[in-house]
Amino acid sequence: MISLLLSLAVLLLGYLFYGRLTEKIFAPDDRKTPAIAVNDGVDCVPMKPWKAFLVQLLNIAGTGPIFGALMGACFGPVMFLWIVFGSILGGAVHDYLSGMISCRHLGSSVAELSGIYLGHAVKWIMRVFSVVLLVLTGTVFVNSPAALIARLTPDFLNETFWVIVILLYYVLATLLPIDRLIGRLYPVFGVILIVMAASVLGGIAAGGYRIPEITLSDLHPENLPVWPFMFITVACGAISGFHATQSPMIAKCITHEKQGRGVFYGAMIAESVIALIWAAAGVAFYGTTGLLNSALSSLGQSGTVYEICRTMLGSAGGILAVVGVVVCPITSGDTAFRSARLILAEITRLDQKKIRNRLIITLPLLLAAAVLTRLDFNVLWRYFSWSNQTLAMISLWTSTAFLIRHGKISGSLLAALPAAFMSAVSLTYILMAPEGFHLNAAAAYPAGILFALALFCVYLLFCRRRGHTGTSADQPDGSDK
Repeated sequence: MISLLLSLAVLLLGYLFYGRLTEKIFAPDDRKTPAIAVNDGVDCVPMKPWKAFLVQLLNIAGTGPIFGALMGACFGPVMFLWIVFGSILGGAVHDYLSGMISCRHLGSSVAELSGIYLGHAVKWIMRVFSVVLLVLTGTVFVNSPAALIARLTPDFLNETFWVIVILLYYVLATLLPIDRLIGRLYPVFGVILIVMAASVLGGIAAGGYRIPEITLSDLHPENLPVWPFMFITVACGAISGFHATQSPMIAKCITHEKQGRGVFYGAMIAESVIALIWAAAGVAFYGTTGLLNSALSSLGQSGTVYEICRTMLGSAGGILAVVGVVVCPITSGDTAFRSARLILAEITRLDQKKIRNRLIITLPLLLAAAVLTRLDFNVLWRYFSWSNQTLAMISLWTSTAFLIRHGKISGSLLAALPAAFMSAVSLTYILMAPEGFHLNAAAAYPAGILFALALFCVYLLFCRRRGHTGTSADQPDGSDK
């Protein structure tokens, strides 16, 4: 229990100190945000800071910090270190910068931002990559709630029926103005997600469950190596490229740049707290990583969550589990499709004030998701996780380029170091993974490290060149001409 409490304390200190350092380097000011400057009544709509925080938390969280944390807990307590330091030094920095840079560019997507700061070719790579990731995300977050609801309803209301119901809801959430449905429901669901995690933490303490102390040992029962598999599996609980697609959505809704640290950095820290609690619950409830892995294999992720909550907290826990595992993924799935709509709108330049144009983009996206729901969840999760972390890598390099271009060369290390780290993780994983090239560690490890070092050397050369030639200043509207 001490290791969990210390981890939670470090996350809080990270928000207070490293979060403030991140904010100081970015230097928010009094320029108009998209919610004020654009205010189109559909996507750019002013929100109160507390509501923006809860909507952002639901956007980025879903069941990611629950399912990912439970699967990551199979590696043992070493995962606590990745959640804590990955979030403070990487994930929260990533979310803050992607949100604030988007705010400076009138709510532009991560794909458009990468084009501005990394070049036209990268923009098109990110456009394709982002849309694929978002469709995968939405699909992952259709399957899991549909499977759980089907278990709790009569046989004729099977999983396929609930998939259709959820996809129909996604149509509404993707089309309607953000303050009509998302802005009203998400704050309530955000509170439910927090209460669910707090209740599980109370159940661990009251039930006398033992949480193993942190070690660096790899305890995965299938002998999967910590590097790089753990860093991909945990995903949303530590750092997630999916968040770079979500932060621009809320960047359109904050009313002052100084709200950014609480909304973006704070929501990532809150998600990591939830991930820590669920990782602890997994190893404490089942006792060994082998038993936890067996439960995930036999019951599935949703079933494992239900068993933990029902046993620890009784019937109230069962209700919380059902609500959490149904509501949380749906509230990330709908915003995934909404983000995909916005990215495709940037490409096609279709005016999103017109509902006809929103339908033209939305319906094909949901049709693609309906087809993908027929695939195995575990296969979808692996592809989602890798594409997720690769997107995080590119988003961090985009943030690095932004900081350099705006004269913050020394401060750019804030983004460059986690960018290099995630570059090594991403390439090493796809070289080793069964769904990748299936190479052995002797080939994949050096390749991943050399790839990261090469990108970091390019970064150093770029810093040196910008230092000699000078940097561009911010334009009044926050964009670069």
